[in-house]
Amino acid sequence: MIKIYGSPKSSAGRCFWCLEEAGVAYETQSIDFSAGEHKSEAFRQVNPNGKVPALQDGDFVIWESLAISNYIADAYKPELLGNSPQERGQVSQWSIWSVADLQVPMIQAFIQLVFVPEPRRDADIIAKAFEKIPPMLATLENSLNDKTFLVADRFTLADLNCAFVVGICDDIKFDLSEYSNINQWRARIEARQGTQRYRALCK
Repeated sequence: MIKIYGSPKSSAGRCFWCLEEAGVAYETQSIDFSAGEHKSEAFRQVNPNGKVPALQDGDFVIWESLAISNYIADAYKPELLGNSPQERGQVSQWSIWSVADLQVPMIQAFIQLVFVPEPRRDADIIAKAFEKIPPMLATLENSLNDKTFLVADRFTLADLNCAFVVGICDDIKFDLSEYSNINQWRARIEARQGTQRYRALCK
């Protein structure tokens, strides 16, 4: 039985989503950070960094959310990674871009708008983050011209990882109304059973 450490409402969410898309059975192990469980010797045997997510599949242990999702797909639903070297390359491209580029300003804004009390928020950080987001969303918007999904016209980890990050726009109240391709793409993804099962975990 697969065991995943973390919460679907955190950065571990993309891993839970991938598990639901792959249709494999798993159990969840929450970590009480307030009690210092992430620093315990037992958990550091799972992830020496003391962070979630982490995943245990039998005797195999892996951490880092992108690596976990790639493992799940490779082991249980390989088509999520692409069916050719070219497709796999593009899936990797979009997945890395989503966390290395697109996610960075969104998380900067998220920290200020969600975790920092309003009187202490840094308006300059928020403004600069919001300036960086539109050009990257334009890259995604333009790449979806005449496409159903990002790679090979079917749902892959490229869509899952990018959509997971774009979802942060909802949390930071970033207006997506002008991005028609992105909105239609998100609607198609939300209609998927795997997505709906993952969303149910977050309620």
